[in-house]
Amino acid sequence: MIFRAVEDTDLIRQAARGGVEAYNLLVSRWEKRVYNYLLRIVGNREDALDLAQDVFLKAYQNLRKLDDPQRFAPWLYRIAHNEAYSMFRKRKPESDVEGLEPEGTGAGITVGGSSVFPIELSLAVASALSRLSADQREAVVLKIYQGFKFEEMAEILSCPVSTVKSRLYTAIELLKAELAPIGTRGVS
Repeated sequence: MIFRAVEDTDLIRQAARGGVEAYNLLVSRWEKRVYNYLLRIVGNREDALDLAQDVFLKAYQNLRKLDDPQRFAPWLYRIAHNEAYSMFRKRKPESDVEGLEPEGTGAGITVGGSSVFPIELSLAVASALSRLSADQREAVVLKIYQGFKFEEMAEILSCPVSTVKSRLYTAIELLKAELAPIGTRGVS
């Protein structure tokens, strides 16, 4: 992992000096992670793809403004955050997201004493995430799915670390309550 970070740093420096090949390699390394982040934030594949393209275009245009190449990941995710929330502001009236009802046959997984099919579990988690506030959902995605440290999350979200922690811990408690088997809800 350290070796790869050094490689990314070198690629960032080359790209900042106009190295298109270096930037293309950076995009290929980061595009899947940025797309997955955006997909979990916006909940729509086409929007996530469009936003990811916008993110990498803006990153390329502003790469010379990045002071510390080792801060590339939080900087890139900040651009992604800004692009997603810019889209939300433009589409404010269309904020309804259709939920999916799980259907399935086949081998189930036992979770908390009840049988759950893998697709049902994925849909339940996606549904529970969609019920969180945008700030809480983004905190969960950045920490759980993307693996950022609290300090990096604070940088991406432009808020204090204490706010990030509060959003994350509140979201986790809400997810626990939402995803707990029906028979154990409300029991501590």
